[in-house]
Amino acid sequence: MKTLIKNGHIMSMDNARREYENGAILFDEKIIYIGEMKDFSGYDIDEVIDAKGMIVMPGLIDAHCHLGMFEDSLGFEGDDGNEDTDPVMPHLRAIDGINPFDRGFKEARDAGVTSVVTGPGSANPVGGQFAAIKTCGICVDDMIIKAPAAMKMALGENPKSVYNEKDSAPVTRMGTMALIRELFIKSKEYMRRIDEYEENSDDNEKPEFDMKLEAMIPVLRREIPVKIHAHRADDICSAIRIAKEFDVDVTIEHCSDGDAVADVLEREGLPLMLGPTLSDRSKPELRNLTFDTYKNLSDRGLSVAIITDHPEITVGNLPLCAAMAVKYGMNEEKALQAITINAAENCRIEDRVGSLEVGKDADIAVFTDLPTRFDAVCAMTFINGKKT
Repeated sequence: MKTLIKNGHIMSMDNARREYENGAILFDEKIIYIGEMKDFSGYDIDEVIDAKGMIVMPGLIDAHCHLGMFEDSLGFEGDDGNEDTDPVMPHLRAIDGINPFDRGFKEARDAGVTSVVTGPGSANPVGGQFAAIKTCGICVDDMIIKAPAAMKMALGENPKSVYNEKDSAPVTRMGTMALIRELFIKSKEYMRRIDEYEENSDDNEKPEFDMKLEAMIPVLRREIPVKIHAHRADDICSAIRIAKEFDVDVTIEHCSDGDAVADVLEREGLPLMLGPTLSDRSKPELRNLTFDTYKNLSDRGLSVAIITDHPEITVGNLPLCAAMAVKYGMNEEKALQAITINAAENCRIEDRVGSLEVGKDADIAVFTDLPTRFDAVCAMTFINGKKT
């Protein structure tokens, strides 16, 4: 079924930053046409929606959350985000723990959030594999954009606190880094032996299958990045050190102390996922939490995405987080990018979502005003071309 949204102010959020004051966008599951309404003709249409006076944008993206992993209004029964029985768990997959019927998915859609990158929490130094999924569906397998989308690792207080209570390693930052480093070293050796066997199976023995090490191969081949939970300045620098030591791609998640090491972040140019900031400073590594960081780091030209870390901030409040960033001085266009194209590019899913372009998924949000403004309301949300 082909749907046409006409007469809206379309903001493509693509790299060309194209806007159409009186625009038209035609789509089925994919976007077929985007441009000015006056130039639109020659297509069969099944449904027409008049968006006069509205803002038409790509569906919003939460680049780091735990949606479906820590379920709404439940305790242990719905807590599937941290398998904290072992500090090193790279083989865990978010798609095996996501409940698509969690209320947060509807709240996301109602706010215009059409895609999320969700996965394990930060109890473990190595928590497992994140997945990029749509926010509409009854079976997670049908919602996947990319899985695995990233490997989750965590530095700082979270793994220290969890394993201190268990009287087990790691209880220091040194211990956390040592376990991560050991995993990388073993994984590189495992991959080397696999490569040798595949190149010459007559002279080389096939290594015994190791599920944990196998899960690290896409990281070592730079097919997926490592999402490293790092709030404090020294942990941010440790994340950068790991990236360089093992030649892997890393994104810095949270980055609460980003201002303190802004020169380092600018030099390294790593993607940054900022948040959750609309919350209390509940632990020591959050003492410098401020929305000022959003302006300061984005003004340096860094690729910033705004995140909720749901359920820390519920995913439906992603636009509110962007509005708060603007209130504290972040350029409004950069804030819009931080919940659309930057989020997609930082998570390597920009081939499908993050902007309105012909051939991309028809994930579209229609707002009464820019979602970075406090009085904006999401009037309509489309995912894969279907109104939700």
